[in-house]
Amino acid sequence: MTDVEVLRYTAFSRDPEGGNPAGVVLDAAGLDEAAMLEIAAGLGYSETAFLTAPPEGLGGEPGRAFSVRYFSPKAEVPFCGHATVVTAVALGERIGPGELLLATRAGTVPVAVTVSSDGGLRATLTSVEPRVEDVGAEELAEALAALGWPAADLDPAFPPRIAYAGARHLVLGAATRARLADLDYDFARLEALMRRLDLTTVQLVHRTGPAEFHVRDPFPVGGVVEDPATGAAAAAFGAYARELGLVPEDAVLTLYQGEDMGRPGVLTVELRAGDPRVRVGGEGVRIG
Repeated sequence: MTDVEVLRYTAFSRDPEGGNPAGVVLDAAGLDEAAMLEIAAGLGYSETAFLTAPPEGLGGEPGRAFSVRYFSPKAEVPFCGHATVVTAVALGERIGPGELLLATRAGTVPVAVTVSSDGGLRATLTSVEPRVEDVGAEELAEALAALGWPAADLDPAFPPRIAYAGARHLVLGAATRARLADLDYDFARLEALMRRLDLTTVQLVHRTGPAEFHVRDPFPVGGVVEDPATGAAAAAFGAYARELGLVPEDAVLTLYQGEDMGRPGVLTVELRAGDPRVRVGGEGVRIG
């Protein structure tokens, strides 16, 4: 596999030292699942995206539609937001800004690539239709025990829920910024619970303004302690916040992630009245 070109980008930041790094293989034709997993594990990022030709009938502009699969170092995931953003930025550098259409295991995901005022590229994905569901008391208690969080550390304004916008995430509100900053959890215990509930991350949230939030995402099922910037979780959180009436139906939210692990990034979440889907956008830049 030495002839496979693996690109390295970071999402939700213009600084290569910020945001969430991901791998991108723009031509994965001929790679089977084992080879994709080997490449993702060797790279060591939370996800790597692998592109192949689009399925018949996908639609989209010729030459701007693709199939994409996402692999963490340990397993395939159905959808990954930050790897989608860097894939779109990488494609934008090669084929120009504009509309892309991606066929993922979670569904069809449109992505718009635009040029920022300073000449950088920005990608905005539109999620599959989201949903929000309750979490059982026993499962919540186990999650808090694995995190080492007393129930009193939860923000009562953010009822625990499981939210989906391509992947499943348990959303928990932290009552204070200090609680969010102090993340030291039982890796194996949280991983076991997440596998039982088919969760991709746990989305930990602290509100700092009407439309501003700090977030963190433990990701033990992917083989890493924490994801630095999580687009799929941001989309799920947008759906959660709208359904619970925490934000207006028309809203633009700003999520700050990665500060506590030294890789700051900024995610923009857009909600539109009458459209259940969630848009997540951010900048990206090549590493090295």
